[in-house]
Amino acid sequence: MQFIEYPKCSTCQKAKKWLDSCELKYEDRHIVESNPSYKELKKWYKESGLPIKAFFNTSGMLYRELGLKEKLEKMSDDEKLKLLATNGMLVKRPIVIDNDKILVGFKEKEWKELLKEE
Repeated sequence: MQFIEYPKCSTCQKAKKWLDSCELKYEDRHIVESNPSYKELKKWYKESGLPIKAFFNTSGMLYRELGLKEKLEKMSDDEKLKLLATNGMLVKRPIVIDNDKILVGFKEKEWKELLKEE
């Protein structure tokens, strides 16, 4: 299992604490130091079944600074994925990749259902 996080993010800290309490093993990845690539994002987007907007950190400063709320409406999915690949701070976190499961953001109920069934 891969756990992609920004260590200073309180939601990521909460998610990590939950994973540890469930004794789930994971490989840590710092989203800024090792930003997800276009290829990775495209794969996760397709496999997750989530709308592309779910991958954007809409509450982040960079998202607001770039005025993405308005700009995204005019962009193709491919352009959005390329934009996400430019800076880890644009990407919603944490992200968990566990085989065919891709979870974006921390929702304990959802994580419990999808990760603890193994």
